[in-house]
Amino acid sequence: MKKLVLVLVLSAAVVLAGCGSRSGSGGSRSVIQNKGSDTLVNVAQAWAENYKEINPEVAVAVTGGGSGTGISALINGTVDIANASRKMKAKEVEAAEARGIEPVEFTVGFDALAVYLHKDNPAAMLSLEQLAEIYGEGGGYDNWSQLGLEIPGCPSGEIVVVSRQNNSGTYVYFKESVLGKGRDYKLGSRDMHGSKDVVDLVEHTPCAIGYSGLAYATDQVKLACITTAEGTDCVNPSVETAVDGTYPIARPLFIYTRGTPEGAVKSYVDWILSDDGQCIIKKKGYAPLHPVTCN
Repeated sequence: MKKLVLVLVLSAAVVLAGCGSRSGSGGSRSVIQNKGSDTLVNVAQAWAENYKEINPEVAVAVTGGGSGTGISALINGTVDIANASRKMKAKEVEAAEARGIEPVEFTVGFDALAVYLHKDNPAAMLSLEQLAEIYGEGGGYDNWSQLGLEIPGCPSGEIVVVSRQNNSGTYVYFKESVLGKGRDYKLGSRDMHGSKDVVDLVEHTPCAIGYSGLAYATDQVKLACITTAEGTDCVNPSVETAVDGTYPIARPLFIYTRGTPEGAVKSYVDWILSDDGQCIIKKKGYAPLHPVTCN
């Protein structure tokens, strides 16, 4: 009997301890679970680290995995906040509502989706049409010579197409904005798990072309200047051109909460949208929601 009582006491203690590990609980320390977009994972981690100084009683656990992964976790009720570099699809919203979850969307910044080339690639600019022919199903470009280019270190001339996995919001946004409605990616691309992986592969592959968030740019790769049509002026990806909308592959970045945020989650979201939170997203290479003066 004593053993049974001891087991029951220990079980109750475990349950009570678990209750203090999620946001909005009655425990002395709240943990906000945050998951999703690899585009946003670096800034999300920076937000989490900086928020420790604002409110030491709240910890934010951040993981990546892609926009689709974060949204699925939100639908399943296992995270408080999902990061996404694309809007939730209608079927995802319906799936959440079927589980009694009403996703609430917040725009947290803007990103210029850059097209990356090897630093020795002589291409000065690329048009959206050319990108669609490189990446799109049935596209006519599979060799740099078809674009009038000879790439040092790429004797075959083959265009090595670097893409993202299909659970990525970046993958979805590029497909919709560049390939166009109803057109899929061509087979044979090298599909990378993370944003940084795309840039790393392009850096070490003279024949390659890839797309990823501007925040992952390094001095070891080249950013293509993009035109909306051949013969028109091109626009370079930057924070400024993402904000003013002149860069043709600029996009908003989102977080989604399970219903209207309350308690610790509300305070955290409010801080992200404040000047302090927006200065962090700016320092990470993204465009803030509004002009901010940062130290």
